Formats: sequence, structure tokens, C-alpha cells
Amino acid sequence: MQNFAVDWADIEAAAQRIQPWVFCTSVTELNEFPGNSALSVRVKCENQQRGFAFKARGACNAVMKLDPEQAARGVVTHSSGNHAAALAWAAQQRGIAAHIVMPQNSAGIKLNAVRRLGVEPILCGPRGEDRALAAQRVQEQTGAVFIHPFDHPDVIAGQGTVAVEILRQAPDLDTLIVPVGGGGLLAGTLLAVQSMRPDVKVYAAEPQLADDAYRSFRSGHIEPVLRTDSIADGLRTSVGDLTFPIIQRYVEDILCVSEQCIQESVTTVARAARLIAEPSGVVSLAALQEHAHIFAGRRVVAILSGGNLDRMDLLPAELQWV
Repeated sequence: MQNFAVDWADIEAAAQRIQPWVFCTSVTELNEFPGNSALSVRVKCENQQRGFAFKARGACNAVMKLDPEQAARGVVTHSSGNHAAALAWAAQQRGIAAHIVMPQNSAGIKLNAVRRLGVEPILCGPRGEDRALAAQRVQEQTGAVFIHPFDHPDVIAGQGTVAVEILRQAPDLDTLIVPVGGGGLLAGTLLAVQSMRPDVKVYAAEPQLADDAYRSFRSGHIEPVLRTDSIADGLRTSVGDLTFPIIQRYVEDILCVSEQCIQESVTTVARAARLIAEPSGVVSLAALQEHAHIFAGRRVVAILSGGNLDRMDLLPAELQWV
């Protein structure tokens, strides 16, 4: 394996470090999933994780790994939502301060999740540079340790534990589909798969309206975010300097999906498995439908990465009371 910022030993250590704090989420069969041609389809239910998203893993690993001097200074991050709440939660478990910068267009459910943890989000503009500048100002004012939402070795290692669980829970799989925004989950998954089951093919799924990873993979260098209006709010960010080399080396392909298919997938997974998932969390399933020919006859596990749904109208009518 190439010399990346994270290696298999880091993921193994992360799995041990976070074990007391996070859930080992289930892998669930989808018996009825229209529009796909896979032999079997299962989902890894990270929508049932702490904070209802996989982000608890990376945030917890980064916070619990801080030495006492670092921890005493508190932590700061910028995030559209799930990492924000995850870091606030992890900091609460360790008893340290958390400063959370969030874009003004973050989903209300994600803003409120941070507030419920006793942290008032610091709002900023929607662009990546807006987030970074706001977080930098907070760091300079407070001395807090910056924990990047995806481009941080300890965050990537923590996210890699999702794949460790999948490969043990579904040993017969031959294909994984992973949502990609900044690439922390995808990079961690790729490293874990390369170490445990290099025969498994890993595909990434991304909204067409937030296709920077798709463009970056094809151009060979990191491309900028061009839009910030995809319904998949957690994926509106560019891949990172640490995540991109891993993605570039190991991902099978990056598949783009339409906004309509993302919305339909929220409805489908709710109806087929009674699982509530947010748009960012179902892009893996949307890819399974829009690119059905790729997955024909394969045993697929799609990572359902989050369940913080802010649009209850996307649920089937019979479930809109939830």
C-alpha cells in the first residue's frame, strides 16, 4: 500500500479507541429495491449510528486521541451538519469545549442537533472558503485544536471502521457503494478494503449538482465546487488533499446521480426497509438505480451514511407521521 496519511494500523487503532463510544450498526437486506439488477442489495445502517450518521466515528477517534494539553484547549471545526454534531457530541463525552462553524444554508435539523448539545453554531457563508476562514478566526481567538470534517488522519481512520464492520458482517459481498463529499468515508473505506479484501470493488456515488469528486477523478487533480444547491447537503464540498490521493489510487469509479433519483431513493428505502435516511445518505442507493448495468449480478452493500432527514415530505405518505 502506498504511503498515505493513514494506514491500516491507524484504522485498527481507531476501531479499538472508539469501540466504547459508537454503535456497530446493522447490515440490512433490501428485498424490494426497484430499478436495480444486483444479485443482492444490503445497506449498512449508519443512519442508526450515534447522531444518526457515520460522522460519530471519525469525530470520536480524533477527540479521544487528543493528549491532555490539546484537549484542554477545546476543539473547533466547520461542517454543514453531521460532523458538526458529531464533534460537539464527542467533545461533550470528553468534557471539553467545542466551537462549531456551520454554513447559513445548513439543514435545520442539523443546526438544531448542535444546539441540543449545548453549542450555538457560528454561522458563515455557504462556500468552502467561507467555512475555512470562519473556523480559522475562531481557532485564532480560542486556541482550540482544529478537527477538519474529512481531511484529517484521525477522522479518516475513524470512518474506515465502517468498512471493517461491513466486511465482517457481509463476507460474501463483492461490491461496496460509498457516498462521497469530502472523501473521509470513502478514503477510509478504500484503505480498509485494500487491507482486508482487495478483491472487493468500491464505487463512489455523488450528486450531479456536486460533482467535484467525479471531475477530480477524471482530471487527476482536485477540482473546485461549482454549486452548493444539491439536496444532498452533506456532499456539497470538495475532496481534500489527504483523501484525494487515496481515492485516486483505489476507487473503481465515481458515479453521479440526479436530484430526482436521490429524492426517490429516500422514499424507496423508507418503503422497502422502514429506514429513514437523509438525501446525502442515499446517494449510494441512487447510484445502484441509475447505473444498474454496472451492478448486474453482484452482491452489493451500499453505505446508508446518515438519517438526519429535514424533508419529511420525501417519505411515503404512510410514514409521514414519523
